[in-house]
Amino acid sequence: MDPQDLQRLVTMTMPYGKYKDRVLADLPAHYLAWFAREGFPQGKLGQLLALMHEIDHNNLRSLLDPLRGR
Repeated sequence: MDPQDLQRLVTMTMPYGKYKDRVLADLPAHYLAWFAREGFPQGKLGQLLALMHEIDHNNLRSLLDPLRGR
């Protein structure tokens, strides 16, 4: 994992879909779980969504709080 990926989770927004323009770290758990079941998109976005799903699944969202607002 690239250490910058954690920073990207709190700055990058979802580029399409129901949650377009929402920061990746703020996507709801059910949406991340849907991607986990159906398949993550290709490329960096898919990698970040998979990482966010792991963080959410392991109840570690609070680890991203210090990175917000940097």
